[in-house]
Amino acid sequence: MEIAFHKYQGTGNDFIIIDNRSGVADHLTTKQIKNLCDRRFGIGADGLMLLQNKEGYDFEMIYYNADGKLGSMCGNGGRCTVMFAYKAGIHRDLYRFLAADGEHEAEIELDHTVRLKMQDVNSAESFPTHAIVNTGSPHYVKYSTDVRKMDVYKKGYEIRHSPAYEKEGINVNFVENTGDYSIFVRTFERGVEDETLSCGTGLTASALMSAHNDRGYNNIKVQTPGGNLSVEFNKTGDNSFTDIRLCGPAEFVFSGKINL
Repeated sequence: MEIAFHKYQGTGNDFIIIDNRSGVADHLTTKQIKNLCDRRFGIGADGLMLLQNKEGYDFEMIYYNADGKLGSMCGNGGRCTVMFAYKAGIHRDLYRFLAADGEHEAEIELDHTVRLKMQDVNSAESFPTHAIVNTGSPHYVKYSTDVRKMDVYKKGYEIRHSPAYEKEGINVNFVENTGDYSIFVRTFERGVEDETLSCGTGLTASALMSAHNDRGYNNIKVQTPGGNLSVEFNKTGDNSFTDIRLCGPAEFVFSGKINL
């Protein structure tokens, strides 16, 4: 079977997107998705998304990790899917779509920045050296220094595969404060089982835990190995946040057809 695909990336976090509004990809298997994401024998990507029809919404996004398994919310993937939807002829001033963690809204600005509204966060676990917070996917936020020189694969793998997280998995973010309103983040992602150049839900989690205002509006500039983004939000309590928006570029790379 031959299938059309589109490759997008958001600050180096890259994805295969398939327009599944006709049901062409309904029967993709875990093995096929894993092979498509393989960087040596397939197209190569950190994950794969299906854009599907959904009554009451502009579309539904189904996300698969690079290991071929159904994934949780992917922030950069959501931004890329919104840009793909626009390129595919779904034109809206405000997009409403369904993802693994529920309903999302998004806007495409004149400079092609995609502003994606994330789910509110009502709780987090805070410790002296790290925090645990779910921003649509579970994240371990580790406060660090010299993150650029860190062996993120080794340290991230150790935490992700520790007894507490081995079964369900967790994404591990190493966060360095670079200013009053800015952070640098590197992430080890479950499902990819390696460092990715950027992780949308991970940098969102990192920004929330680095809020410079105890209450009210925050805008955190986030640098990742793949590029720059920002996270806007209101902090309403010690570990509660509303009006969270992940803002950054989402860019087309190439498209083609592949035989499965």
